[in-house]
Amino acid sequence: MTPRNNRPSRIRNAVTSALWPLPTAAILLAFGLGIGLPVLDELLQASGERPLALVFEGGPSAARGILSTIAGSVISVVTLLFSLTIVTLQLASSQYSPRLLQTFVRDRVVQVCLGTLLATFVYSLVVLRSVRSADDSDDGSAFVPRLSVTVAFVFALASVAALVTFLAHQTRQLRVETMMRDVHVEATATIDRLTAQLDGDFPDCPLPGVPARARPVCARASGFLVQTAEDRLLGELARVGAVLRLDRRPGESVVAGTPLAWVWTDDPAAEPPVDELAAALERHVELSFERSPAADPSYGLRKLVDIAARALSPGINDPTTAVHALSHVSALMGQLSTRETWHRQVAGDDGVRRLLVPSWDHTALLDLSVTQVRSYGRQDTTVVERLFALLTEVGWQARTEPQRQAVRAQCATLTARSLEELPAGRTADDVRRMADAVEQALSGRWEPLRT
Repeated sequence: MTPRNNRPSRIRNAVTSALWPLPTAAILLAFGLGIGLPVLDELLQASGERPLALVFEGGPSAARGILSTIAGSVISVVTLLFSLTIVTLQLASSQYSPRLLQTFVRDRVVQVCLGTLLATFVYSLVVLRSVRSADDSDDGSAFVPRLSVTVAFVFALASVAALVTFLAHQTRQLRVETMMRDVHVEATATIDRLTAQLDGDFPDCPLPGVPARARPVCARASGFLVQTAEDRLLGELARVGAVLRLDRRPGESVVAGTPLAWVWTDDPAAEPPVDELAAALERHVELSFERSPAADPSYGLRKLVDIAARALSPGINDPTTAVHALSHVSALMGQLSTRETWHRQVAGDDGVRRLLVPSWDHTALLDLSVTQVRSYGRQDTTVVERLFALLTEVGWQARTEPQRQAVRAQCATLTARSLEELPAGRTADDVRRMADAVEQALSGRWEPLRT
């Protein structure tokens, strides 16, 4: 795949989802500080002023020894922390979901800790070069950057704090509950952002169909659809008097040479400028090598369902984790039930809906939440009970008849599968009672807890 679209946004997403930007900035800052502070030291010593008490009072040998010790010990700690980070990433990828790596890489605590340690190492090395003994100087004068060495002490203490913080943080991050919480928080932020964008949009309804006169616009690159620069693309469409409907939802794969969108003009007799709009799509529709939560309301569900499915695999066999993941899925589905669809219909200044951006609807999101886990956990009692509970909770929060029909369809499928192959320790009456609880929730009645 060679995604080349929407370069500024792609660069911004690459930077915010990478581990290196903040540590790199810390290294550059430490390098500049390591050059500038010795110069200030030299000016202060030349003027004979002693503006600070409690600064380093040792000679050149002591300064070199301290700086060398700080640099050597810190780089050893950095090696340890990088090793722990790699182990954490491998564990998250193999036991839970490869898509969780994005969450770890974006972790600000990890970035700040690594940045602090690397900055201390670089600063100590840069300051070390400015220490001169009498034998090293042409004029026989020694120079010890006392303020700079004192700052190195402070950096060393900060590195100790960063090490303790990193170890405590990674201990928490290795817990699957913490991972699922982070995914939930990220997904909630995406839902809130998309809801704010859609509040002033056209009514919550399906997109208009593609007319027979529409022409396909093929993609010039491959990747996962991340987001669309709507304002810029809308300007291109208004200029040529065309309407464009994307053929892929955020998070779906796009293959070069296949239709990415359909376009038609306001004048039924006019041919749309397909080549020109293909170039516009290349510039304004962002594709990436991996999915992103930028405009994808399904991505958080996908991660949680991956965790649940992996927990139900024979190699792991952890239904409790699957049940916990389904609890987060249920909470997100409650938030996603505020809308029937997440499509975008963007109008130009003339009021014509020129850009139609399909997204996910409630039925597809519910199917994503339930189907895979139902398939893998159909024999586990706790998983089946949690799936019925999820449908009950989503049914209670359903706001439209299509949402209720989607819940009923999923409940009917789950009931049929469970009756065909009863979960361990449960009878057909138990299954029917759980299905009845779903129907009651859809009718606005909540089944009381039985003790």
